Amino acid sequence: MKTKAISSIFVLFAIAAGMASMAPDAFADHAEVAIVTVDESGFSQTCAEAQGGSGCYVPVTATVDVGGVVTMTNTDPTGVHTFTSGTVDGFAPSPDGVFDTGVLMSGDAFEWVPEAAGEQPYYCMLHTWMIGTIIVQEAAAEEHADDHAAEEAAAAEEAAAAEEAAAAEEAAAAEEAEHAAMEHAEAEDVELMVMISDAQVMGGTQIELEFNVLHLNYDLTATQNGEVVFEEKGLHSMELIATHQIDALGSDENPIDVEVVSLGIGAPGDEDSWTGPVGQVTTAKVVPEFGTIAMMVLAVAIISIVAVTAKSRVVPRF
Repeated sequence: MKTKAISSIFVLFAIAAGMASMAPDAFADHAEVAIVTVDESGFSQTCAEAQGGSGCYVPVTATVDVGGVVTMTNTDPTGVHTFTSGTVDGFAPSPDGVFDTGVLMSGDAFEWVPEAAGEQPYYCMLHTWMIGTIIVQEAAAEEHADDHAAEEAAAAEEAAAAEEAAAAEEAAAAEEAEHAAMEHAEAEDVELMVMISDAQVMGGTQIELEFNVLHLNYDLTATQNGEVVFEEKGLHSMELIATHQIDALGSDENPIDVEVVSLGIGAPGDEDSWTGPVGQVTTAKVVPEFGTIAMMVLAVAIISIVAVTAKSRVVPRF
């Protein structure tokens, strides 16, 4: 009887050892990870909308070891992008200073070596609908001789990770609420600046508008001798600079009067969610003086912000 019992114990031990050898390691090895941008992600939000609002980086969630190398590359042939650590709520970015690639041209890359475990969100400063997450984990642990001890360690780590994730989620919710409140307060008191410059191009006048905010909606009107020579309503500037061609040429005796009227900040076609200054007017007289290669700043007039409606509005994430 004792012999049979001992034999059974050895058989059970062998089965358990075999199952343990087939189980995955408690820690995966992620010494290197590469993140790239989706093509045309700077011109279209399709990549964000198609994957729940966070699909413009590939992979959107990357895992790397502490001390590993994260390579961030702008592979989008149509635009420039950044990889900036922190969070963004609508148009309110909150960089945390862990890393910032700066503006990467197509084909440019940046490397970051994480020094501590944790979850690191990031986004594109130029296209705020582009967001991603890097999960930094402890480096792969040495295998334990005792399989039972390894299982206990893995279970303890999983419980700790769940507790940490719950705490992080709660902190993120509180931070998001705080950002929303700050964004609303700042949106009602933002000072819009518009710089207008011009140049003679192809027998006409090219107007360049430079804004201090992204995603500005505006009307643009140009008149000469009381006659409208250019007028477009409901324009939207995704970037900080917008260029328009006017089929007229100004002079000292016959200048072109340019007027820019702000309609609000936000996604085109979603007027109910726009924030910022509404009705602010910026004007300039366009009088090129030095021929077709001249471009100079002629005037900038910042007019007091028209009162924005007191009703709270939240800028959508895109």
